[in-house]
Amino acid sequence: MDLEAIDREEQSLQLQRFDAEDAWWLGCHLRKRGAAAGAPIAIEIRRAGTRLFSALLPGATADNLGWIDRKIALVMRFERSSYAMRLKFDAAPPGAFDRFGLDLRTHVAAGGAVPIRIAGTGVIGAVAISGLAQEEDHRYAVEALAALKAHQESQA
Repeated sequence: MDLEAIDREEQSLQLQRFDAEDAWWLGCHLRKRGAAAGAPIAIEIRRAGTRLFSALLPGATADNLGWIDRKIALVMRFERSSYAMRLKFDAAPPGAFDRFGLDLRTHVAAGGAVPIRIAGTGVIGAVAISGLAQEEDHRYAVEALAALKAHQESQA
């Protein structure tokens, strides 16, 4: 995928609302999918810096949670997915990451964290996955947000 396609996809995932019940639904959806696939992933959902859901599936470790922290920090800084930012930094001249004053101890441009956007409000949090290849981590998060949006619309 290119940056434009990722941006369009992220914009299409805007939700009308996002509360603790939505976070629980989203987290359980991701956990069930990951468990069924035997995926060794960590899952985390945050809203306004508050952890609303966190899970480690078999094979995932505390190191995956460290990756999640750094991916979410990047999402909240740029309000774009960590995968989009990875592609952006890969296409930029060398040193672009450093020019933003980013530190690898707190930020990482690796796919797997996607912003949670509320229509009319903007980015209020993120969903993040760690444990697979970055493209797969990203796809898990995007597909789960799409499932949450469909779930919310079916409840309306």
